Amino acid sequence: MTSTHQDGRVDGTPGEMVDALVVGGGPAGLSAALCLARYNRRVLVFDTGHGRSTHHQVNRNYLGFPDGIPTIELRRIAREQVSRYPQVEFHQHAITHLTGDAENGFTAHAQGRSWRGRTVVLATGVLDHFPHFHGWESYVGRSMFWCIACDGYENRGRDILVVGHTDAAAGEAMQLFSLTDRIRLLTNSERDEISPVLRGRLAKAGIEVIHDQLHGAEGADGMFTAVLTKGGRRLELESLFSIQGATPETRALRSLGVELNAAGYVVVDEEQHTSMPGVYAAGDLSSRHSHQVSVAVHEGSQAASSANYFLYPPELKEG
Repeated sequence: MTSTHQDGRVDGTPGEMVDALVVGGGPAGLSAALCLARYNRRVLVFDTGHGRSTHHQVNRNYLGFPDGIPTIELRRIAREQVSRYPQVEFHQHAITHLTGDAENGFTAHAQGRSWRGRTVVLATGVLDHFPHFHGWESYVGRSMFWCIACDGYENRGRDILVVGHTDAAAGEAMQLFSLTDRIRLLTNSERDEISPVLRGRLAKAGIEVIHDQLHGAEGADGMFTAVLTKGGRRLELESLFSIQGATPETRALRSLGVELNAAGYVVVDEEQHTSMPGVYAAGDLSSRHSHQVSVAVHEGSQAASSANYFLYPPELKEG
């Protein structure tokens, strides 16, 4: 015998279907859930409590907060706002995979449990490749960053170490040079893939390239004073910009067959449609625009509007 729960959860075979399954509880997912609720749609949000917005950084690029706001606090306030709508329910489950289609509906699976929805908004973000050393997580967002647009301004005039072994890292070092002339680059890899052109530009700017790997760090309360390399060097610094890439969190959606680009990000159009009808993606997962909170909120809202329009009966749609 099977039973269906009021939250859309089922035991055994799928049961009640909600309007939207939002996978991810960061700025993009919360924005999508808010807008869908205001369209009076029933929404389930799956939030594991992890992601870029759970680090220690202060966001100063988001309008309405003159002194900036910690992203953890922004996420808390946003969740509180969304929670005021009875149409939205939160579940702290990691969705392992998604199945279904727009005609029959979609099912989100997690450790023997499942939920059904007519549409899906994917907002699972990315996993950043930070340098790993003892206590590294306490530095993220305090003195270890990944985004010049988000944190470059606050690091004007500081002693900065850029970490990365590719032209992307070299390019970031050159961009940071407009904010400070105290920059070095540590490849932190057995490979050094910086092209001769970028290496020449670094040399002309006086930016030292150190082909070595990070071994440890000195500092307190998430603030660097120095890093130690495997080769025995001690590099004093105030801030570190990690340009080692990120991996899109696409494990749950791969079973749907949604189109990904060469780097593994979800391909979307200007209205956040994926290649699969009824499935939308927002935030860092799509990489269509810069990875910023303001962009994630916009894309979440647009994905919600697209999903809401999809849910209308044919007689309410244009053409």
